[in-house]
Amino acid sequence: MPAPDSYDAVIVGGGHNGLVAAAYLARAGQSVLVLERLATTGGAAVSTRPFGGVDARLSRYSYLVSLLPQKIVRDLGLDFAVRKRTVSSYTPTVRGGRATGLLVGGDRTRESFAALTGSDREYEAWQRFYGMTRRVAERAFPTLTEPLPTRDALRERIGDKEAWRTLFEEPIGVAVEKNFHDDLVRGVVFTDALIGTFADAHDPSLLQNRCFLYHVIGGGTGDWDVPVGGMGALTDALACAACEAGAQIRLRHEATRIETDGARAEITVRSPEAEHVVSARKVLVNASPQALAALLGDEPPTPAEGAQLKVNMLLTRLPRLRDRSVDPREAFAGTFHIAEGYGQLADAYRDAAAGRLPAAPPCEIYCHSLTDPSILGPDLAARGYQTLTLFGLHTPARLFATDNAATRTELLTATLAELDAHLDEPITDCLARDENGEPCIEAKTPLDLEQDLRLPGGHIFHRDLAFPYATESTGRWGVETAHANVLLCGAGAVRGGGVSGVPGHNAAMVALGR
Repeated sequence: MPAPDSYDAVIVGGGHNGLVAAAYLARAGQSVLVLERLATTGGAAVSTRPFGGVDARLSRYSYLVSLLPQKIVRDLGLDFAVRKRTVSSYTPTVRGGRATGLLVGGDRTRESFAALTGSDREYEAWQRFYGMTRRVAERAFPTLTEPLPTRDALRERIGDKEAWRTLFEEPIGVAVEKNFHDDLVRGVVFTDALIGTFADAHDPSLLQNRCFLYHVIGGGTGDWDVPVGGMGALTDALACAACEAGAQIRLRHEATRIETDGARAEITVRSPEAEHVVSARKVLVNASPQALAALLGDEPPTPAEGAQLKVNMLLTRLPRLRDRSVDPREAFAGTFHIAEGYGQLADAYRDAAAGRLPAAPPCEIYCHSLTDPSILGPDLAARGYQTLTLFGLHTPARLFATDNAATRTELLTATLAELDAHLDEPITDCLARDENGEPCIEAKTPLDLEQDLRLPGGHIFHRDLAFPYATESTGRWGVETAHANVLLCGAGAVRGGGVSGVPGHNAAMVALGR
């Protein structure tokens, strides 16, 4: 029997983190093989044309960039850019029987707070609170591509006792309620603790705090930016960087087994042609901890559970708003919050925890094409077409277990109804049509994401996020496993989650002995 093909490193999974690791290792002169079971690289960070016959290339799953360090972009020479959004967020509501809303970003922010709340108090509290998170971001974000600090070292580096207590020690709900009085403002602040995370504001596990932290430290600013060309532009650039450095990428090649003695590993690979074995000194697994355990024959970790609804839409035009004080092009340029008052979020959590869909499903929406029209074909852009991305909260996978399709339809209908309550026309009247005359809208539940991408339970972070400091079980970089030459470089690593490339970078550093 011939000896298996041999490499310095085999990377299981061609998502963005795996491609980051491949590029770093190949640039260091290592022989690298990337195994990807799908027909394309990218994983959840891809751009696709989901609507037949329509020239619109949407970021189908992940869609905004905050946690990607410029260090990685520079190190790998990536041809990739992001653009700032002109508006941070808009949250419509009704006050005194009148349609109004809170517009955050630009010169009108203070005026918008005052019009909504009747004073400058909430605006000033907002400035103080986000001044605090920005200082934390400036000090914490650079540590993501360094060996894990200890808890004490990170606390000392942040150097702010109140900030540490607020973000790391007590439920974020305490700070939200202490600093803000308006229910709508409280809700806008709290939403960053709930993206892909099913938790209450006062959950003693601080799961919501961990989610909030990663949503406010990105880039040292907390800004969420638009990837020019869509999310696929990033993974295309990463694949090019890896290949140009000498890495091999094999599509439709699925790793089914890893056997290791700690010094060398053999990986069983299934391809359309046959099953074969490759060997490597190091194996970097860009998949979930559950998938890693299955590959190794180890005991799987606690099952994860996603809790979101992802909806992609293509519109012939932006809908008119009931709040006439704001232009739709402003409102949808940032994050457009729906049913995300603080009380509404608490009600939605209680509904879902009791096993039923939220009566008023909370969600947030944004329009990529307002900031970056390059994702639309020239004809669509000239005709004023726009994309909408909707991300729903508090919809755990368990709610879809009995009948995923029917529950998806019910939830989508209820979610669009919450949006319509703030529009002057139904959103469905604005939907474009595909080549078969069907409306250009698609929805993905946690179970759909599990089916499409093998995200465990549809969890977009693969498992619950962890604070970015070392514990007894994390290892030096947060990517180590019980096997010396097997590393976890996916979102389930410590400091994983989101489109960051951080786990890929960190696993590459370990593989290179840095």
